[in-house]
Amino acid sequence: MSKSSFRSVARIVASVALAVVGVAGAAVLPDDRADIFYSDYKGGGMDITGESVLVRKKFSEGFAVEASYFVDKVSGASVDVISTASVIKDERKQKNISLEYIHDKTTYNLAYTNSVERDYISNTTHFSLSQDMFGDLTTVTLGFTDTRNKVGENTGSAFKPIINWLGHSETRSFEGGLSQVLTKNLIAGATLEVITDQGYLANPYRSIRYCADPSSTVPCEGGALYGAQIYPNTHTSTAVEARAKYYLPWRAAASVSYRYYTDTWGIRANTTELGYTHPISNVWILEGRVRYYDQNHATFYSDLFPSVDYQNFEARDQNLAAQTNTTVGLKATYAFLPDGWKIFKRGTVTGDISRMQFKYSDFRDTRDFQPSTGFMGAAGSEPLYQFNATIYQIYLSMFF
Repeated sequence: MSKSSFRSVARIVASVALAVVGVAGAAVLPDDRADIFYSDYKGGGMDITGESVLVRKKFSEGFAVEASYFVDKVSGASVDVISTASVIKDERKQKNISLEYIHDKTTYNLAYTNSVERDYISNTTHFSLSQDMFGDLTTVTLGFTDTRNKVGENTGSAFKPIINWLGHSETRSFEGGLSQVLTKNLIAGATLEVITDQGYLANPYRSIRYCADPSSTVPCEGGALYGAQIYPNTHTSTAVEARAKYYLPWRAAASVSYRYYTDTWGIRANTTELGYTHPISNVWILEGRVRYYDQNHATFYSDLFPSVDYQNFEARDQNLAAQTNTTVGLKATYAFLPDGWKIFKRGTVTGDISRMQFKYSDFRDTRDFQPSTGFMGAAGSEPLYQFNATIYQIYLSMFF
């Protein structure tokens, strides 16, 4: 895992910590709340910790403001970075504010997020609206997100950074969703998302490998050299997701979702997730989930190119490699203060643990196969890379 992978994991963790997502329901603002959140990720040579606070306040029955502050710290280096770059030590600070307004059966949401690292600055504006109709049994949602990024590279050290700003990138996301109450026990929904990216899209900390002897074939008996990646400056992706939740007679619920992803870089991906929720005595809520993901590699990806400048675009980014990953997660929520305390109506504390296993089909582990180790085998014959990761999350919510 490298800086871009770190941002992906951090955003997932931040979204879990700072967002409350519903499938369907009448347009009613949630209760006022204050949250404290902590997360810890270990895997793939990376350690990432995250801390956040969130406050949500209604100023009327139709208007609410939510503000959050999230800090995550990363240390380590992924397998595809450590061979050509130093260990990463960095900190990301994210500030978010969102406004939510309800008029009749329509909910409007406007949000702004600022995320800052030493070598990466991102500003995101998001707008969405959702409309309840047909007796609040159907909800239609439309959304638009605009993100502007400034991309740099630390050419110094972790303790004495020297930032070389390389360029900018822009991302625009268009979303549409539909959720429907089908029966008294069954809710289903679907979401379509189209994302366009342009600008500097490469990861400056990663490099390609190519055969040192251009006359050889892969595997390369003469060893391998490293060179700069070359990415396209545009990227468009489309994702479609379908999901359903069924409420069981013993007050539990089972859920299933499937997501299909495709993009202009040739990646096709499938995600399937099963979930189960079980309340106990109005005090505990226990949840379990299993998620499976697979993708093929991008058209310009290769673990080892036959020669330098072998094609117009070249990348050796493990995120673009063919891979599968499986996640098993458990979550427990405990409700306390049923009669309230001072200004608080109730409180909950939640613990969440996820175990992830990553396996790559065409990305090789070169850590023990560098010239300095005395390895005499052919480049491209190294073992395929795989690793496990664990994410711990705990958060306290107080409702008032």
